[in-house]
Amino acid sequence: MAFEHYIYSNGKKLRCGFTTGTCAALAASGAAQRLLTGRWPASVSLRTPKGLLVEVPLEDCRMEGPSAVCGVRKDGGDDVDQTTGALVQAAVSPSVQPGISIEGGPGVGRVTRPGLDQPVGSAAINRVPRQMIREQVASLCRQTGYEGGLQVTISVPAGEQIAQRTFNPRLGIEGGISILGTSGIVEPMSIQAMIDTLQIELRQTAAQGHRGVILTPGNYGQDFLRQCGWGGGRIPVIRCSNFVGEALDGAAAEGFKRVLLVGHVGKLVKLAGGIMNTHSRWGDCRTELFCAHAAVCGAGQSTCQALLEGATTDACLEILEQAGLREAVMARLMDAIEAHVSRRVGGAYRVGVILFSHVFGELGRTPGTQEVLKQWEQEEEFFSE
Repeated sequence: MAFEHYIYSNGKKLRCGFTTGTCAALAASGAAQRLLTGRWPASVSLRTPKGLLVEVPLEDCRMEGPSAVCGVRKDGGDDVDQTTGALVQAAVSPSVQPGISIEGGPGVGRVTRPGLDQPVGSAAINRVPRQMIREQVASLCRQTGYEGGLQVTISVPAGEQIAQRTFNPRLGIEGGISILGTSGIVEPMSIQAMIDTLQIELRQTAAQGHRGVILTPGNYGQDFLRQCGWGGGRIPVIRCSNFVGEALDGAAAEGFKRVLLVGHVGKLVKLAGGIMNTHSRWGDCRTELFCAHAAVCGAGQSTCQALLEGATTDACLEILEQAGLREAVMARLMDAIEAHVSRRVGGAYRVGVILFSHVFGELGRTPGTQEVLKQWEQEEEFFSE
């Protein structure tokens, strides 16, 4: 049974898929049902964090000693990636430990460097998938009256081979793929469709009479804005995905006077190198940018080497924090971002950029940010009531 949820973009009907995290939670639900009721369900279903219902059949159902084992096939919809078609398996068994324990088996990567979603040594099963798995299994425990402990082990039989075609080895995730997903759903969009949609949103926003707009790459930026109480007034917030350059160009074309760009350092630090499409296939250089600016700020060879080997930007920030250089390096990076963004905008409007991380919070603002915020505050548009 195919997942039948669609989005429309630029006149195209595109089918959504579901994440490896959703697969893991569904497989865990099926295995737990067999263990606790003695019967395999005909299908399993869950409501994703995005609110959409996913129902799928189980594959490769079997008992292995005390463990119930089954799998769910990853369906990427029209957004095909390396994990599409992979079988994500869950084994559920009784445990002497109370509660629900979640671990990674064969084909699920192991974190070997700091700065990722999970600590070093843990299975690369991210926070939201872990929550989804736990909620599904806990619900079955309540329904059946089971009060003992359960061990859930997630495996991907082809995971180690698939991971070699991903960025996992470079990020310090070894031995398999990551179990990912924040919304539980994969929304497919072609590159041109995404750019066209972005331009339409900017055009519609300008047509409504707005002369200021907040741009953010995605969910992390929107969460940060909400946490800060920003953007809850009359200023519209538009997701630009990786297409920062196109968004800045579109804002100029539509006559906006003020633009604030807010995003996670993992994406927007690339602007310090003039990289205006932040997708990794177009350019990365994050660690190199940290290293270059740290060297100018007086970092020694060992610090520079550690930065170049950093798995993530949060890991780089931790290295700089330990060296007492985080604020100085971020100040230089923000100046560089200001220069590149201002060159792209060409004086068409006032622009500011704010970077943040999940570990350190707000990291810096470009010099032009304060003027943009001041104008919005005076108009009582920016802050939530």
